[in-house]
Amino acid sequence: MRKYDHLFFDLDNTLWDFTANSRLAMKQTLEQKEIISKLTSFDEFFEVYEQINQSLWIDYHSKKITKQILIVERFSRSMQEFGISDQDWQDLNRQYLENMALQTGLFPGTIETLQTLKARGYHMYIITNGFREVQRAKLANCGLAGFFTHVFISEDIQTNKPHRQIFEHALKSANALKKRSVMIGDSWETDIEGAMEFRMDQIMFMNHGLHQIPDRVNSMRMASNFGCLEIKYRCLTYFIDEIRSLTLIL
Repeated sequence: MRKYDHLFFDLDNTLWDFTANSRLAMKQTLEQKEIISKLTSFDEFFEVYEQINQSLWIDYHSKKITKQILIVERFSRSMQEFGISDQDWQDLNRQYLENMALQTGLFPGTIETLQTLKARGYHMYIITNGFREVQRAKLANCGLAGFFTHVFISEDIQTNKPHRQIFEHALKSANALKKRSVMIGDSWETDIEGAMEFRMDQIMFMNHGLHQIPDRVNSMRMASNFGCLEIKYRCLTYFIDEIRSLTLIL
């Protein structure tokens, strides 16, 4: 008898390749807005943008800043590093999100894996902290929408991962038992620890080490002869390097 019936997936950098897609969308945006020629280097700009954006998202997850502050400051602070200050930051963000929704890059084996899991009768859902105006469009444009019974977006629920309320809402809406459910994601802090504190099993997508985990957890993982660990609360944590490996666990 299988262990799980309900699979809850993160979207960005778990199924949809956010790192690659965001870079393409940003380059398109800066070309459309005729800003790219004002930069000394797009690569240097994007590196600065990523650092600032990541820092702002951490503050957003912690509810230290609002969405409005995030979308303005990630562009204003990044551009000002390159001497650019004469832009409509909200319009720039709008164009960027439009371009993001059009990107279709997925991690290898994503479609085939979801097809296999659906054929096996799993109920599948998305839990995402992304903005509502782009997440559903991403799913539709890259061919993923049809696999998921429901998409839970933090803005709609008014709480985000890692807070337990979003997991409670998702499981209740799905009529899913916690012991028959598992969270699959790339972020240790939001996806894995969030689900762990909720006492729900998790699968950490490592992407061959590109997605980071704490050193102590990595040491435990390397020392273990098993495919999963009991790190806290007697719930299970699995580790995979490729999305297609889900078919071996589930």
